[in-house]
Amino acid sequence: MSLVNALSIINTPVQAFKVQAFHNGKFVEVTEKSLQGKWSVMIFMPAAFTFNCPTEIEDAAENYAEFQKTGTEVYIVTTDTHFAHKVWHETSPAVGKAKFPLIGDPTHQLTRAFGVHIEEEGLALRGTFVINPEGMIKTMEVHSNEIARDVKETLRKLKAAQYTAANPGQVCPAKWNEGSKTLTPSLELVGKI
Repeated sequence: MSLVNALSIINTPVQAFKVQAFHNGKFVEVTEKSLQGKWSVMIFMPAAFTFNCPTEIEDAAENYAEFQKTGTEVYIVTTDTHFAHKVWHETSPAVGKAKFPLIGDPTHQLTRAFGVHIEEEGLALRGTFVINPEGMIKTMEVHSNEIARDVKETLRKLKAAQYTAANPGQVCPAKWNEGSKTLTPSLELVGKI
């Protein structure tokens, strides 16, 4: 398995890419330029027509309005083709709820670039990445495929990244949620928290 060092991609730009996606009844091209000018969340999944993946797409679909309120686009990525995603969208009640792009990555350029590719299986690990409007990767979460994610935690991290981007010099402490207090790092705080 080839994994990119997590520290090597945090606060770095998304690498150039060009892929096809199924989105709202059409095939569309998605590139790194598609991510610029708005916040983006890339959610990698092993493959279409699996067991856990539809539950995660449904979770993202049920929270999509909240992502849109924050000016964020969601992208689901699997190692299948955009053609497979069309059929998956049409045949799975859970996946059919998706109003966001379903990216096909059969050449594995995205899974490798984001460090979630499983070489011996040709699949992706479950990876979630928050990307700022300048195309810089701000957060990442990668874990084993038997553990599905909760998109509400992704929303929390997104809002924290947006808050700190809008409020330089502030940091979001553990369990921070929108509207909670933040911290201003200073010498006076050292050893006092």
